[in-house]
Amino acid sequence: MARAMCPMKPLSPLAGALCVLLLPLAALAHQPGSSRLVLLVQDRGAAELRWDVALADADLAVQLDAHGNRDGVVDPAEVAAGEAVLFAYAESRLQLAAEGRDCPLSRRRPLQVATRPDGRSLVLRFTARCPAGAAITLHSQLLVDADAGHRSLLRAQWGQAVPQAGVLSAERPRYTLRTQRAPMQTFSAYFREGIHHVRTGWDHLLFLLGLFLPVALRWSGHRWQPLDSPRQALRQASVVVTAFTLAHAATLCLAALGVLALPTRWVESAVAASVLFTGLNNLHPVVTRRLWLLAAAFGLIHGSAIAGALLELGLPAEGRVWALLGFNLGVEAAQLGLVLLGLPMALALRRWRGYVPAILVPGSALVALAGLIWFLDRALDLDWILPI
Repeated sequence: MARAMCPMKPLSPLAGALCVLLLPLAALAHQPGSSRLVLLVQDRGAAELRWDVALADADLAVQLDAHGNRDGVVDPAEVAAGEAVLFAYAESRLQLAAEGRDCPLSRRRPLQVATRPDGRSLVLRFTARCPAGAAITLHSQLLVDADAGHRSLLRAQWGQAVPQAGVLSAERPRYTLRTQRAPMQTFSAYFREGIHHVRTGWDHLLFLLGLFLPVALRWSGHRWQPLDSPRQALRQASVVVTAFTLAHAATLCLAALGVLALPTRWVESAVAASVLFTGLNNLHPVVTRRLWLLAAAFGLIHGSAIAGALLELGLPAEGRVWALLGFNLGVEAAQLGLVLLGLPMALALRRWRGYVPAILVPGSALVALAGLIWFLDRALDLDWILPI
């Protein structure tokens, strides 16, 4: 859940107007919600299903606060009062099936309250029995009615076999657990998740936008000027893309394999700082040569951040190489698609006199402003930014 950037107190007209302008940027800083599912199946078909959901998302689903004093804060008494409603909600949106037949879920009460790094969560547990040895399909529609972008991160294990990982969403609500999973299934699943991460990672997208806004230009005579030929622009773009790609692929792999471990808050703040610097550098250039070095340096930071998304999905012990390769190539494919989409436009418009004042300057200002908001939010952990 995104935190409110504007205080719940009367604002001056100017502050109120700024608040309205900044709210969309605040929304972009946060990813769609996610919860965790764990499916454990024994060889004889006995299954256990657990749903770990953030307290705020549980309240979004069944209005837990409505079972108490409606003060905007969910307390333990309200959780206890809404327990049956929450179990019923989960049962209506979760289904286990094998060999074309449902495996009815049975509640294991009471629900548990867990403390996570990102806040409190509720853990609901169910048991079921399916035909022994049959492939089991899990169908989930959890929270997609309240949040269309919600994703359930699944960890599934059959007996003592190597755990598997998957993601359930409104677009892909089913996952089938078998005793063995083909390498290409692992590759395909993680490739899609790599594309999804770039598509929904607005800080990553805005960084790339800031990096490529001046890709067909050069800084000369204290102003931006068009490059002489498309070949120069293509060479500059390819060098920058290659440097950024290799750098973030390196740190992504190291972080995902546990070789490199950096505090999440530092990494996310550094990503925001890279967005801010890229936008400002377009407005008042400081780094004007060897832009590939800048791209590589920031690529190291972005790789560590992207690895966090991969670790949240879960990296299977068996098929780890396929998962890592698929996710990395998915990220690269999404980035390459953006470059191929934007580069022809930059080449076509590089000699237009209005490109710098109408596109480069406002676009870079937006990038810098978003980076500043995100940096303050992540580094200082602010609940609001605008003064009262």
